[in-house]
Amino acid sequence: MQPDTHASGTTAGTTAGTNGKRTLSVVAFIDALGWEVLKGRRFMEEELPHRRPLRSVFGFSSACVPSILSGAMPDEHGHWSFFYRSRGDSPLAGLRWLRHLPRFLTERGRVRAKISKLLKQRLGFGGYFQLYNIPFEHVDRFDYCEKKDLFAAGGLNRGESIFDRLDRAHVPYHVSDWRDTEDDNLSALHEAVANDSIRFAFLYMADMDALLHQVGKSSSQVDEKLAWYEARLRELLERARRHYDEVRLFVCSDHGMATVDTHVDLMARIEALPLEQGRDYLATYDSTMARFWFESPGAEEQIRRALEDVDEGRILSREELAELGCAFEADQYGELIFLLDPGAIILPSHMGTRPITGMHGYHPDHEDSDAALLSNVPPPADPRAITDIFHLMVTEAGARA
Repeated sequence: MQPDTHASGTTAGTTAGTNGKRTLSVVAFIDALGWEVLKGRRFMEEELPHRRPLRSVFGFSSACVPSILSGAMPDEHGHWSFFYRSRGDSPLAGLRWLRHLPRFLTERGRVRAKISKLLKQRLGFGGYFQLYNIPFEHVDRFDYCEKKDLFAAGGLNRGESIFDRLDRAHVPYHVSDWRDTEDDNLSALHEAVANDSIRFAFLYMADMDALLHQVGKSSSQVDEKLAWYEARLRELLERARRHYDEVRLFVCSDHGMATVDTHVDLMARIEALPLEQGRDYLATYDSTMARFWFESPGAEEQIRRALEDVDEGRILSREELAELGCAFEADQYGELIFLLDPGAIILPSHMGTRPITGMHGYHPDHEDSDAALLSNVPPPADPRAITDIFHLMVTEAGARA
């Protein structure tokens, strides 16, 4: 699929900044390029001298990216973890028959990926969709949060994104197609720049996240990938400066990455209780947190007692969840949230069954959760958190309308 370049149909003056110059502002998003990942590395120090950590939001990229695009917290835009409790007809209900197939077949990654692709097409979902290892025995009890394309106007569950604002303000802009490769997205942006038709660009690059999960933040492969990004961004700057009087480049991320050193088989501990999943409680086990809903009297008390004996994590209070912007209506994403300490992961989980080297999705107070913002000009409005990137983009694009 080709990325979108949105031209307002107005004159070339739409590419001019407030100073009358032909200005291009580019926000280059590099998934998982955390502040601690960058520490000790000289990534684009000369080109991007303005550098700072940004506080992330609690959750995974499924929460962080909507917060970047909207300036809102998860309980405002409605995106958090992929799976949440269905209170009506679940779009996943048609998959429950798969529980009758052998697990050695339905738990294979390729089989799950194929089922996910076919179901996404049948349901008409426009966003990222993956079943991961959610159990088919209970899949009809869940719904999925990212049904629409986050990188298009109207893509959020609630509220507006930067793309809604750009469209309403008739700002000509380019946005990458998140489905495409980094090379393709860079090529598409080069083409848009050469056409002299845009005022703002959002460049999406996601490969760093997968690499950090695989090898960790200390690997030399991370240095090699950063060198690749540096070369590509320098080429982009050189091309853009031939077509615009001023090029303002901002490199940002959604979160960092912690090194995994502990595996916790939380499912086994809970399943050892005299309770039955689906009858007494419902649970989903993300990589760094477990989320529970309770169906029978006494189930919550038993599960709480079991979780209190787990040294590698803690139960988050409702007050803390509210402070983190994760107080969802009707306990949509869980009545009880258990969060692991940085460096620990639930294994196996509903996200995966194999050990990995790096993970994110921990408490945003921890330094490994910090995102980063680098730029060649002082960033407007003194951003301190990833939600401030939205306001930066609105200012840079002149999309205040």
